[in-house]
Amino acid sequence: MTISAAHDSLWCRRFAPSPGAARRLVCFPHAGGSAVYFRPVATALSPRVEVIAVQYPGRQDRRLEPGIDDIGRLADRVVSALAPWRDTPLDLFGHSMGALVAFEVALRLERDGRPPARLFVSGRTAPTAPARLPVDPTDAELIADIRSLNGTGAEMLADDELLEMILPAVRNDYRAVTNYRGNPGAVLSCPITALLGDRDPRATVDETRDWQAHTTAGFDLRLFPGGHFYLTDRAPDVIALLRHRLATPRP
Repeated sequence: MTISAAHDSLWCRRFAPSPGAARRLVCFPHAGGSAVYFRPVATALSPRVEVIAVQYPGRQDRRLEPGIDDIGRLADRVVSALAPWRDTPLDLFGHSMGALVAFEVALRLERDGRPPARLFVSGRTAPTAPARLPVDPTDAELIADIRSLNGTGAEMLADDELLEMILPAVRNDYRAVTNYRGNPGAVLSCPITALLGDRDPRATVDETRDWQAHTTAGFDLRLFPGGHFYLTDRAPDVIALLRHRLATPRP
């Protein structure tokens, strides 16, 4: 299959192309995040699993494009960008805001008759739970919230030029999450695996377990030591889990 350069470089980033891979995992970043966050995952899972990391507009090399502050519209655009990759069922992984985008993408794939093989949701309450985010924050409040999650290097938060580049994307994504209203009746036919840091201020275990209401297939919850960005500190354990789940036969 030939993938166009436009699809490969605009929305979908392949840091470790694996054309012979048995599975294809699509990864969705957190609010303010970018595709490069998943480069280590792509490297670790290659060549058995090919990772496609989604790059939202409004950040890094897409920073001159307007951001999309609506989760549903963002999911529509991602589904369109994934069209060349849907020759096989996709596995989806989303962290924080990315979990909501991945869920909405999964719903659209299901409606198209090509549901994902599995949905991984990380660091996020079930779709109907309200977001724990500041509403219309000042720059200072936004920076304080980012810093509280320990997900962005202190050197970036102290650099005015870098902050000027980061804050518009974060603000856009926070607005998308706070405006999102999940459908309590939205149900997938694929299994859902939920991942959570045991000290995550954004979600409790019970709130994360509510994801099981959104699947008619299996559900499991894995708890890791750490906060909202446990993924960074527990990367080997998370990758081991992904490797194990993606080695099982597709439903």
